[in-house]
Amino acid sequence: MTDRKVLVLASRNNGKLREIQKLLADLPIQVKLLQDVGVSESFDVDETGSTFIENATLKATLFSQQCGHPTLADDSGLSVLALQGAPGVFSKRYGPGTDHDRNQKLLAALDGQTDRRASFHCALCLVDPALPAPVIFEGEVSGVIADAERGDAGFGYDPLFIPDGYTQTFAELGAEVKNKIGHRARALEKFKEFARLRYFD
Repeated sequence: MTDRKVLVLASRNNGKLREIQKLLADLPIQVKLLQDVGVSESFDVDETGSTFIENATLKATLFSQQCGHPTLADDSGLSVLALQGAPGVFSKRYGPGTDHDRNQKLLAALDGQTDRRASFHCALCLVDPALPAPVIFEGEVSGVIADAERGDAGFGYDPLFIPDGYTQTFAELGAEVKNKIGHRARALEKFKEFARLRYFD
């Protein structure tokens, strides 16, 4: 196919958009945010699911209905072993304020903990009227939580997360490494395989 297919990312986050655009650059896809296709700022989806898959499916379904385009929704989060999996599905709502504020809250919760193992999880859900049902793609990366924020790249918990096999955080490693080994990158690789083999003409 020669035309670039419009794929709506169920997000208003420019950082997430840039990350996904890079990862899908070799596909004939034009990725747009909700505001780019006329979805009102006042319309939102309550993430009432108890899992990343449930929340991704809710968002993809309802936002696709709003915009009329194939929609890819991402629900991602950080699970920390010593915190019984928290913040988990509440990663973006772990506390008020900025990413820095939430990182500081997480560091305070881990104060004195020697077991700092954690994992990033990503569930992607694709909803398209041309497909018979939503399609799910998952990715995961394991690592540990640093003692302090380190690095300027990325967003969210990237300044705290050190992936297995590395000594630097995602925010220090930068987009090139994260886009190879990160949880969202791994889920998107599965989406790309699906897209190449079955989704495009």
